[in-house]
Amino acid sequence: MTTFAVAVATWGYGVTVQADPLWWCFLPGIVAGGVVLNTAPGRRIWTTLVLAVGTSVACPVAAQWRQSELEPRITAVLAGLSATFVVVLVLLDVAQVWFWDMVVELDRSRTMAEELAVARERLRFAADLHDIQGHHLQAIMLKGELTERLIGRDDDAAKAQAAELTELARTALTDTRRVVHGYRGTTLHNEITNAVEILSAAGIDTEVHGESHTVPPPLQSLFGALVREGTTNILRHSQATRCRLTLESDGTTVHVRLVNDGVTPQDSRPGSGIESLRERFTALGGDVYARVVGAGDDTTFELGGHAPTRR
Repeated sequence: MTTFAVAVATWGYGVTVQADPLWWCFLPGIVAGGVVLNTAPGRRIWTTLVLAVGTSVACPVAAQWRQSELEPRITAVLAGLSATFVVVLVLLDVAQVWFWDMVVELDRSRTMAEELAVARERLRFAADLHDIQGHHLQAIMLKGELTERLIGRDDDAAKAQAAELTELARTALTDTRRVVHGYRGTTLHNEITNAVEILSAAGIDTEVHGESHTVPPPLQSLFGALVREGTTNILRHSQATRCRLTLESDGTTVHVRLVNDGVTPQDSRPGSGIESLRERFTALGGDVYARVVGAGDDTTFELGGHAPTRR
């Protein structure tokens, strides 16, 4: 502010002393930008007006004080020019600083976008790897348990299951390599196919109603996890002989549910897997439910989930 006061005083001196004082009008405007930029953003407009008025007043005051021979009309024009120069140059300085801040902000945003893209890619890779490895490991474990039950009761079937175990392990290794190279992701169709094969091998009659391609790609892995969790629960916590998998979509919401018989008391206590599923569905605006339906011989257990196709 002191610098601006000196510039205004110099401008007033130039009006009364110099033969052509017009160029001195720029002096207050040049330093006014620095004064305004050092002011809090909420006070810059008022500061600019005060500086402009102070500069314009300096011209007639100096002319009257020094008894200048300039005509009053010329003095008024110089006063108006001085105020205009202050406002214009302040706007130019503020605009330059604003433009520089925008460039810095855009550069910072670009850096954050790159970091976010890397984080998303890591999460995508982790999710794909978890889904694929989780499915294969669960399938291997369940087939291993089935093989143990068959040994001594049906050795031929046990050998067939052992051979499938080897093939599953080989497939898991291949799929893992493909995920690492970004070639493969889990799909709902694959999850349903694997679930039907595993349930059928365990002697559970499985029916599928609906088409997996009606589920949008962004929701494929989500409902695939639901099918995988439901299959695991049926094999571990029930004595099921029948299972029905239903897929429904009305264009705005997708519904998938598994219903099985052979309900045991454990079916009424949802495990951590279902809670984890519920968290994933909630994040996408959907929900998961697990309930026992009916009574007596008609009792069934239902695991279902729904999620909007768009959000």
